[in-house]
Amino acid sequence: VIPLRSILYYVLDNRDKFGRVFFLYGAGDPDQFLFRDEFFQLKARNDLDCMYTVDKADKTWTESEGVVTKLFKDLPEIDPQKTIGLVIGPPVMYKFVIDEFLKLKIPKNMIQLSLERRMKCGVGKCGHCALDHLYTCIDGPVFTYWDTLHFRELI
Repeated sequence: VIPLRSILYYVLDNRDKFGRVFFLYGAGDPDQFLFRDEFFQLKARNDLDCMYTVDKADKTWTESEGVVTKLFKDLPEIDPQKTIGLVIGPPVMYKFVIDEFLKLKIPKNMIQLSLERRMKCGVGKCGHCALDHLYTCIDGPVFTYWDTLHFRELI
């Protein structure tokens, strides 16, 4: 969620350039929910729709319980041609979140994936982040889902 936070604040600082914004955020448990106080304050805004969940709730948690894909069922109808989906998180969840975006008919080139978790050195020397002919640290770390479809070892 850390890379998404700066994007979210950019959008909020430039609200006149963006339509309706939905922020869906999931964590393993309430202790893993980063920026909890800050993000809960965002729920009070009338120009942002926030939906939060944790896989395993405790007695302090007041939001949804379950994986982040559970939140997609609560989204209103959207215009897929005017929608961008941003995916940041552990790679294991990407396939499931992408499937939800595809069910909403969001075009594959409008789904953005952050692959920064694959990076080690950050300058293209170690090869850890190599995906076919690209290096996420040099050519990314953000790629469209469409661009990643040919990667053999991604999702």
